[in-house]
Amino acid sequence: MTAKTATSGQTVKAHMTVHDAKAAIDFYVRAFGAVEQFRLVEPAGRVGHAEIRIGDTVLMMNDEYPDFGARSPGAIGGSPVAFHIAVPDADKAVERAVAAGATLVRPVQDQFYGDRSGMIACPFGYRWFLAAAKEVVSPEEMQKRWTKMLEGGQG
Repeated sequence: MTAKTATSGQTVKAHMTVHDAKAAIDFYVRAFGAVEQFRLVEPAGRVGHAEIRIGDTVLMMNDEYPDFGARSPGAIGGSPVAFHIAVPDADKAVERAVAAGATLVRPVQDQFYGDRSGMIACPFGYRWFLAAAKEVVSPEEMQKRWTKMLEGGQG
């Protein structure tokens, strides 16, 4: 018998380590409209595991456990991982995240690949693309626009 969990049905699940999971959950609720599914807290107060849902995706997280190699981006000089959230309105989503305490990394603008997106950094060391689809662009057209943009033209 297979156990059912809150993340059943997802093939790939992201699991983040943060320096303050309780504050991170609060931030993601305010910034992205996340819904907390549950959290497991040890007697000393550290969050050993928590799950939040953003749209139809579950994100797992925990506080730092250096003795197990679980360290936050701040503890290791940043994270190469960035998250992408599909939103109905990128301008409003970025504005909401910044109002909740995020830092604007890239202003919202139309992208060569068909999205209107911007990037923010959350207070917990991760970057987030907030993107609204504007048009469907084929891979061939994306390549043309990408090449033109890199050569100094408009995307």
